[in-house]
Amino acid sequence: MEFYASCPEGFESALADELKRLGLSHVRRLKGRATFEGELEQGYRACLWSRLASRVFVVLGRFEAQDADELYDGVYDIAWETIVRPGATIAITARGVTEQLRNTRFSALRAKDALCDRLAETTGRRADVDAADPDVHLLLSLRQRRASISLDLSGDPLFKRLPPAATRAGEGTHVLRPDYAALVLAQVGWTALCEHELTADDYENEALPTLVNASCAGGGLLLEAVNILTDRAPGAARERWGFEGWQLHDAALWEQLLAEARECEAAARERQARIVAVDIDPAARQTAERMVKCAGYKRFVDFCAAKSATVLDHAGAVAGAALVANTTETPLSLMHDAMTLVGELRRAPELTSAPVAALTRDGLLARALHAEPARSIAVMPNNEEATVEVWPSLDHAAAAFEAATSADAEGETSDADDVISDEAPAPAMPEPAATLDLGDGKPLPVLIPESEQFANRLRKNARLRRKWAKREGVSCYRVYDADLPDYSAAIDLYEGCPQTPGRWLVIAEYAAPKTIDPALAQARMLDILAIAPRILDVPAEHVHAKARMRSRGGSQYGKQGAGKGGSSERANIARRRLPLIEEGGLTFAVNFDDYLDVGIFLDHRVTRNLVREHAKQARRFLNLFAYTGTATCYAADGGVEETVTVDLSNTYLDWAERNMRQNGFVGPQHHFVRDDVLAWIRDQRQTRNRWDLIFVDPPTFSNSSKMGRRTWDVQRDHVELLAGVSRLLAQGGHAIFSCNLRGFRPETRKLARAGVVLEDITAQTIPEDFARNQKVHHCYIVRRLPIEDAMAEAGFSTEEIAERTEELRNPDARKPRATAPAHAQAGDRGPRGDGKPACAGKPKKKKFYASKPKGK
Repeated sequence: MEFYASCPEGFESALADELKRLGLSHVRRLKGRATFEGELEQGYRACLWSRLASRVFVVLGRFEAQDADELYDGVYDIAWETIVRPGATIAITARGVTEQLRNTRFSALRAKDALCDRLAETTGRRADVDAADPDVHLLLSLRQRRASISLDLSGDPLFKRLPPAATRAGEGTHVLRPDYAALVLAQVGWTALCEHELTADDYENEALPTLVNASCAGGGLLLEAVNILTDRAPGAARERWGFEGWQLHDAALWEQLLAEARECEAAARERQARIVAVDIDPAARQTAERMVKCAGYKRFVDFCAAKSATVLDHAGAVAGAALVANTTETPLSLMHDAMTLVGELRRAPELTSAPVAALTRDGLLARALHAEPARSIAVMPNNEEATVEVWPSLDHAAAAFEAATSADAEGETSDADDVISDEAPAPAMPEPAATLDLGDGKPLPVLIPESEQFANRLRKNARLRRKWAKREGVSCYRVYDADLPDYSAAIDLYEGCPQTPGRWLVIAEYAAPKTIDPALAQARMLDILAIAPRILDVPAEHVHAKARMRSRGGSQYGKQGAGKGGSSERANIARRRLPLIEEGGLTFAVNFDDYLDVGIFLDHRVTRNLVREHAKQARRFLNLFAYTGTATCYAADGGVEETVTVDLSNTYLDWAERNMRQNGFVGPQHHFVRDDVLAWIRDQRQTRNRWDLIFVDPPTFSNSSKMGRRTWDVQRDHVELLAGVSRLLAQGGHAIFSCNLRGFRPETRKLARAGVVLEDITAQTIPEDFARNQKVHHCYIVRRLPIEDAMAEAGFSTEEIAERTEELRNPDARKPRATAPAHAQAGDRGPRGDGKPACAGKPKKKKFYASKPKGK
């Protein structure tokens, strides 16, 4: 019989080696599979014991299939009455195409018709189709003019073997799939270590084969390592198989193999080995511990603190060792410490015999180990690009290095070259790790020696900022803002108020130019993440890394991709326990985990104080695009009688209400409205509601689904926005408009035609800690003037002013204009600005808080 085992790309070599170890013959490695030949027992053995295969197939037939008729004939000619068990349901999946068979669904349907017709003719009964859960799953493969059809012996994929209890315990947490875990463990020879027979010296020294998992993530590597140690057949616990609908299935032979597997597992109870597990991320370690406990493997795994000395103490004397890690789930803020730990363990004398294999996404572990990997395997766990990188043990590297240098010294270069051409290049000895002295007596390993320049600059900045902050009474401020171009990041320090004491760092990486090597840029970022908390005296668990694009679009407040908080926590922002900070005598809640921005923009510190000063002469205050309502708090503190806070997000409105309540501003005079701001402005222009002071701080861009088909672009739409805002100002009132688009240019002439003038106050609103970046935001005072005065102030000629005046007096005399773009047409408005005909008489009174109540 001809069989093949399918696998993810990158697994082929390891899978072929595994099948050979299982005693299968004529093993050939192909792309995405490994083929072998043998009797039924060999197919069963692959199903039962393979840890790397996704599925195992038996080939039923090969034939010409240039068109649909040949495909039908080829499938029909197979003796299905001897293959499909009577009464079994079937499903056929097609892959590949030929010149005439281009649709896989049609090909599968045509093959199904042929199979059913054959059964109807030979047995008098057609097979029932069950696409979701068939008894017999067939795979039709098409390539060029040929076709093959195979029966899936596995049923469900073979990698679906995590213990149910562990899967339930890890709900919401990614656990490395067992076949990927097996691939990593295969690279360090864990199976051979488990089979190692201890010597008398080993017993005397209490030395055992040892696996150190330096980054255990969700526990996937640990679960598979214990399965290998206990010699538990991967398929032994499976209750249903694809071959059960096959007429050639031999139940007695299968039971014999299962009994053999149980004997192997029983014999493995005598095995002795150590598995030591750590993780820099406490949450990841807790998850792994829970997984191991629920799988019933707690006695096999020793968890300890993520310090090299502690790990080595738990590892004890080793009789062969291996070091593995999975850094694909490690938070960026902890990545430097994770890689440093792996580097320290590899260089430890106790683990010189240990090869290293790591599943990683960034390729930076080579910098931590100061040696290029001997081999790399590109894989796609969880459909995301990653690499399994493998380093030989230091003993092996030293021997290879010595052999290579000896060959050079003896002039045997040609022989050495021949060896190197057949084998992998001789591994170089790792270089000593670069370290920094930060003055605390604890050398800090770094990935880039030049990071010392960053450390010196940050230390200087921290000293100067600390003095300034104390003088100004500021507790949250920017310490560093890409002062060195190669270390392009912003570092903000937050100090908690007495209710929630503590210090936090938010380190936002600016996207590196395309000319910079991404790996080098990330290595610098990891050094920043390691150096900053040491210099600024912030615990590692209070360091939060963000990714921010430094571009024409600026930043938006939005969800951070991998926050710790779940959706239910975000929904309960009003009740969730969050750190509290103080600014300007007010208290605000901040969230470092879930969003790109934390709930307060530090560069608006001066702007918020400006709102409070202007609020002292105002009665009614309106906050548009309110975010978390910090400006509303300042206005209320300034003494306004009534506030209205408008935002499209329920979460941010809850946050704003929490901030107001935190500062004692509660009551019916404070209103919170969930609505699209532009639509809400149009509604309010029909009412008598007017405000003395309006604060407007829109995002640079938004395409929220809550806005319908319309999008928001501050450069494109600011004229419409500010014209509408000016119509909501009470007599003598004004607005403060801010935006963070670095290249923002106000359309002053268009605004003037609407009677709106801007006064640029950007320079006086940039705080000292943001002085390096004068484009961090733009800020303006917005006033409404008679159109003639506004146009004159904007530099229009007398003729242009007269023409505009005549247009307003006689709308029919207006010059025809070009067709407006689609987004402008959608918001095309009449004289009243709402797209509806102007109505006679006074506008009706409409409560602003009834426009769209929050939560509806």
